[in-house]
Amino acid sequence: MPRRALVVGLFCFFWLATNLYADQRPNILLVISDDQSWLDTSIAGSQSAATPNFDQIARRGAYFKNAISASPGCSPSRAALLTGRYPWMLEEAGTHASSFPQKYVVYPDLLEAAGYFVGYTGKGWGPGNFKISGRERNPAGPAYQKRKLAKKPAAGISNNDYAANFADFLADRPADAPFCFWFGAMEPHRPYQKGSGEEAGKTLADATLPPFLPEAEPIRGDLLDYSREIEWFDQQLGATLKQLEAIGQLDNTLVVVTSDNGMPFPRAKANNYEYGIHMPLAIAWPAKIAAGQTIDEVVSLTDLAPTFLAAAGVQFPAEGTPPMIGRNLLPRLTGEQEKLAGGAFSSRERHSSSRWNNLTYPQRSLRSARFLLIRNFQPQRWPAGAPQVFTKPGMLGPPHGGYHDIDGSPTLDWMVEHREDAAVARLFGAAVDRRPAIELFNIQTDPACLRDLADDRSHKSIREAMEQLLNNYLTKTGDPRMSDSGDVWESYPRFSPIRDFPKPDWAE
Repeated sequence: MPRRALVVGLFCFFWLATNLYADQRPNILLVISDDQSWLDTSIAGSQSAATPNFDQIARRGAYFKNAISASPGCSPSRAALLTGRYPWMLEEAGTHASSFPQKYVVYPDLLEAAGYFVGYTGKGWGPGNFKISGRERNPAGPAYQKRKLAKKPAAGISNNDYAANFADFLADRPADAPFCFWFGAMEPHRPYQKGSGEEAGKTLADATLPPFLPEAEPIRGDLLDYSREIEWFDQQLGATLKQLEAIGQLDNTLVVVTSDNGMPFPRAKANNYEYGIHMPLAIAWPAKIAAGQTIDEVVSLTDLAPTFLAAAGVQFPAEGTPPMIGRNLLPRLTGEQEKLAGGAFSSRERHSSSRWNNLTYPQRSLRSARFLLIRNFQPQRWPAGAPQVFTKPGMLGPPHGGYHDIDGSPTLDWMVEHREDAAVARLFGAAVDRRPAIELFNIQTDPACLRDLADDRSHKSIREAMEQLLNNYLTKTGDPRMSDSGDVWESYPRFSPIRDFPKPDWAE
């Protein structure tokens, strides 16, 4: 169905409500980084990443201490954010680098049909092929990508001049029309310019070393390069906010700053562990939301789309369209609701091409205020990808040249090289070895998720209760993994290069 016809159809199915949030419809600005864990902001205590503009949004509105992504990978996490639905509810869009079925309606289209001027710059939904699904444009909206930097501050940083592209968008906006803009930074996604963090004045001692990474100068340097890109992202956020202030729209703009999934290091990104799914999140709307709030309750990034629609006064779902399952956060933000209840779910299927026959590594998880329970549906598979890959037809690469669900990096290279060192072996194994079917972690005392409590007798009742909640919710919401149709996830196409791996013993 052409996009124009879809928008017209949507317009026929919803109506604008005049309620508390729609007296003066706000602009909506989503600012999303690429691969940033929750601890990597100044307000969260980072010593290596200075983020004054993220902190400003947090202080002007609400800082969320337990915001959970619906997936630890780019495409499915962004699809979930756009639709307000968990990845297992989105067919091909629920896996990485596939397609995006048109029947799953995205909030930018709904807002556009309601009179909003919409657009995006940088990285919208992706990677993947949205055109093969019949979409005429990226699900994030019309692209504003023409403006480029005259000189990049570091080789790994995108040449997209995000702020200038936002300025072009504002210049195109019809007079008095509210806008919805997606600012999708490509930082701190790899690759990085090696040593860029130190060149920016940081020292190795500044790096905050997560407990799942070994102590080594190359790893500290890699973390500094990561932090340098976070700072660049924050600077572009600041330039964007100044434009809003210059046109007098800062107070009536609902600004949301977050990330899609966790840091691109072993046992973080592409894993349902805490560092893979726990996101930074700050929301400000001075015209409606009181400043200085800290929200401790667990929220999901699937809650953002329903929140945007509620702020705009858009009623959804329309008849015959898949509903959003996320929650409207405005009652909590405006003080109408005292506390939020419940936890948040996350999902992983295929990330990169990392296993024989392009197989996935299916995970589902439930994150409560205190615990994280993970179900690994195929524990016989390699979670980080097979250790070896064919470099040419019939020619196997080195014994540890695989692990393609971990982004290539100096950190991974160093850990592979030193994997047999006594201080490294346990952490290397935690990153790449096979895992049990059920894992349980106390994320208040073990956010690195290194002490599995699933078989601990003192946590038996917690495991059983959370496992039942997870399984019941997956069944209720139609996850194919809970039925005989689970292998449908292996059939969804990948529109990126596919590697060749040896056939595993268990597949004989």
